[in-house]
Order: sequence, then C-alpha cells, then structure tokens
Amino acid sequence: MTVPKFGVGTFRLSGQAVIDSVKNALSAGYRAVDTAQIYGNEAEVGQAIAESSVARADLFLTTKIWVEHYAPDTLIPSLKESLSKLRTEAVNLTLIHWPAPKMGVDIPELMHTLLEAKKQGLTQHIGISNFNIALTQQAIDSIGAENIATNQIEISPYLQNEKLTAFLKTQQIDVTSYMTLAYGKVLNDPVLNRIAQQHQASAAQIALAWALQKGYSVIPSSTKIAHLKANLRAQDIQLNDEEMRTIASLERNGREVDPEALAPAWD
Repeated sequence: MTVPKFGVGTFRLSGQAVIDSVKNALSAGYRAVDTAQIYGNEAEVGQAIAESSVARADLFLTTKIWVEHYAPDTLIPSLKESLSKLRTEAVNLTLIHWPAPKMGVDIPELMHTLLEAKKQGLTQHIGISNFNIALTQQAIDSIGAENIATNQIEISPYLQNEKLTAFLKTQQIDVTSYMTLAYGKVLNDPVLNRIAQQHQASAAQIALAWALQKGYSVIPSSTKIAHLKANLRAQDIQLNDEEMRTIASLERNGREVDPEALAPAWD
C-alpha cells in the first residue's frame, strides 16, 4: 500500500489542542499525519512536527485541497501555501477533498492540475476523497488509476461502503477510512463491546481492527495520549471470521458526514 496503515487525524482540532495531539501521536509511534486546508490547522501541524524529535523524512504527511482552490490557476498556489504552513518542501500525499458535483467541478481538469503538482515535486502522491464510483472512474479516465494513491472515504461498522470499496480494490486504489469510530458511537455499541471483551480490548480498538483487517488505512484522532496509544494497539488484534461477520451485520448506512453542496450521489 502507498498510504501507511495507521495515521493520526486532525479533523476538528485546532490551536494548542492539535499541536499537543500531533506531538503526542509522534511520541507514541505514529508516523503518518492527516490534515487539510479547510481544517485551518496546517500551521499548527507543521509546528508540532518541527518541535518533535521525528525527522520529516520519517513521516507520511497528507493534506487536502479545498473546493475554493480547485481552479487551475489557484490549486498549485494553494498547495504551495499549505507547504509553507506545514514547513515542508513537499507533502507525501495530496487529495481532492470533495468532488462537489453540484458546483460544476471539472474532474478531468482538476486531476490533471493535481498531477501537475506532483510533476513539480510538490507532492509525492496524489489521490481523491469522498468520490463515488462514477466520479472515481472519471478521475481514472483522466490520469490513470496508477496515479491515484487512495480514495479517503467515510467507513465505519455502521457505514461499510462495500460497493465502493470493492470497486477501488479492482482498480488497485488504496482505501483510507475516516470516521471509523462514527463520532464515538462505536464506544457504546453492545455488539462491539461483546467482541472487545473476548480480546481484552475496547470497542474503539475492535472497530479499528475491523477496518485494518478489511485492508483499509485508518486515521483516528484524539487529544489524549492514552487514547492515541490505545488506538495503535488495534494493529495487534486479530478478529476471527465469525467476529468479522458479526461486525458486517452492523451495517445501517449510518453516514455521519454528508455536506449537501459537496457530496456526490453515494453508491
């Protein structure tokens, strides 16, 4: 896989909270950090990395281009601004944050501009986020699947996105799961807690282990170092076939993030 299996997310974190979260994550052993222009925390993420003892070369850093920067003459300048905030010459991965079909976004033009950013050495890899099958196919037709590292999409035990993930697998495009803990809803799930007891684990660890076992990358966030460390331990949990089937039965199309102006028609 291009994208590391385990990273720390920074969605909804700002100021000192995101600085502390990223520094704590790096000290706990994380080596991948996910941010975005719209999060408004790239400068703080850059500060946290600079103040950590981890070399930039040892990190996988992801950011995402926001919709207001999709025009060919603004995308690359906006990415350069992100690099300045992140205190790096290049990021490891740059994603198109939302396809925004209702805004008339030209996917082929957008992907070619993003590929140009890669050719200029501003980003090691490029990819997409929140794209459905049809729009992913548009992106593939534009620049080739080999140039699309991942599709970062919402996946949790309650929103398993099997149709889309199956398609991405056929295209050899990595799947990155965000919102894997469903805004914390998994923490009180009786089914996940029952499985967790069998593994001397938490429901959060079981949800993350499930996503990892499905072959997805995960990027959970936390402001508490104990939770950051606990999340990492999900990598050591091996769920059996029955447990995987039980979690599969939790599917309920429980989407948490669905901005009307930006989201596609979901598969």
